[in-house]
Amino acid sequence: MNDKKENFKVFAKSHPELVNSIKSGDTSWQKLYEIYDIYGEDERAWKNYFNKNNSNATSLGIGEIVKNIDMDSVQKHINTAQKALGLVQELTAGKGVSSAVKGPLNPRPINKFFED
Repeated sequence: MNDKKENFKVFAKSHPELVNSIKSGDTSWQKLYEIYDIYGEDERAWKNYFNKNNSNATSLGIGEIVKNIDMDSVQKHINTAQKALGLVQELTAGKGVSSAVKGPLNPRPINKFFED
């Protein structure tokens, strides 16, 4: 059994298009292992994965990644981050003012408990 798993690992490493198929969500490692368990390395069993992913492998790249980005969502996240940074800047700038309003810190004497 372990020998078959090791053979599958070697087979999967020699065919990176299987990884692309998993990354794209078309299949899972479990399904690929089941195919390997039944058919082995028979090309007829794997032709759907090899042909389909070979044509897509050349088109995947920066352009494909950028094409899938939702720019409106990115802009919303940038605006949210800018608002958060502005709020942090306001709070840190106002920190000196708030300590001046409170006055100096007078620690409670050690022997005084609960409003004695």
